[in-house]
Amino acid sequence: MDNNKIKVLVVDDSAFMRKSLSIMLESDPAIEVIATAIDGLDGLNKVKNLKPDIITLDIEMPRMDGLTALKHIMKQSPTPVIMVSSLTTEGADETLKALDLGAVDFIPKASSFVSVAIASIKEDLIRKVKAFAKNKKRVVTRLNTFHNRNTGNNTIKSTHVNNNIKALPKGNYRAVVLGISTGGPISLQKVVPVLSSKLNVPTFIVQHMPPKFTASLAQRLNNMSSLHVKEAENNEIVKNGVVYIAPGGMHMTLRKNGMNVSISVSEMPNGTLHRPSVDVLFESAEKVYGKNVLSVIMTGMGRDGLEGVKKLKAVGAHCIAQEESSCVVYGMPKAIVENGLADTIAPLEEIPNIINKAV
Repeated sequence: MDNNKIKVLVVDDSAFMRKSLSIMLESDPAIEVIATAIDGLDGLNKVKNLKPDIITLDIEMPRMDGLTALKHIMKQSPTPVIMVSSLTTEGADETLKALDLGAVDFIPKASSFVSVAIASIKEDLIRKVKAFAKNKKRVVTRLNTFHNRNTGNNTIKSTHVNNNIKALPKGNYRAVVLGISTGGPISLQKVVPVLSSKLNVPTFIVQHMPPKFTASLAQRLNNMSSLHVKEAENNEIVKNGVVYIAPGGMHMTLRKNGMNVSISVSEMPNGTLHRPSVDVLFESAEKVYGKNVLSVIMTGMGRDGLEGVKKLKAVGAHCIAQEESSCVVYGMPKAIVENGLADTIAPLEEIPNIINKAV
């Protein structure tokens, strides 16, 4: 075992998946698969004995499934866990449960196990493993804060207001646009349900996710919120007080439609790193609403949203960036802060208060 390498434990009942994931991971010289496990019970024993930096965990396994194993891991040996999830509605529901229980992220796998489809996740998997290993201490601390051992108080409204956080000017906001990625589902559960029922503008959210996953996320948030939360549909007319989530694998853009605003859901434009893309949404919002947009950039890898915020700021719109210590991964907000585009920088729990007060 090389102590300089990122130590990964692969837990999956499929011998093909164990081999495929191991080959993918070890194609990067910074990563070592220290062991594989055939089910959750086997995985738990190896977590205790080997203390890996990162775990990849399948959901459906004999003897002990992934969700049960995850509960034990988070209780006994909190470690960044990446779920390996099937691209089905049922798989999406189970994955969101896993994120609630403490998993940091997931990678999708094709249900057919076709080698070409499996290989397509390689780059994403390696990028996530490296990001979580680099920030392991903060990720584990943050997860413990989030889940609070699953006391189920996601919807409790925060009455605490930090007076050190710069308030946004109260303006004629006509829309809120929010971009988020890694760590997003659990973070959105701390924001969307706390948005005021009096929020009389539409809110548009891009969460980097594959198809089917965003529908499950929208339904979950809707059940927790006083505002109506839904997955956006092509050509629907925008209504105030509704939260629209971009469908996984599709871009969401806004356009003027006579006296109304309507939503377009499309695979175009091609060539973006992410689909849905935060930049694509934000740039369309600037064309429709101009300076009357409040943009929010939250936890996530990379820089998606930077160009969109630049265009919004150029016309006089405002931006909230999530503060570093409350992010699962400080990538997207970091790009905003480093480029001097944030009007206020706030921890996760304060973001809905700021939106409610401003809008």
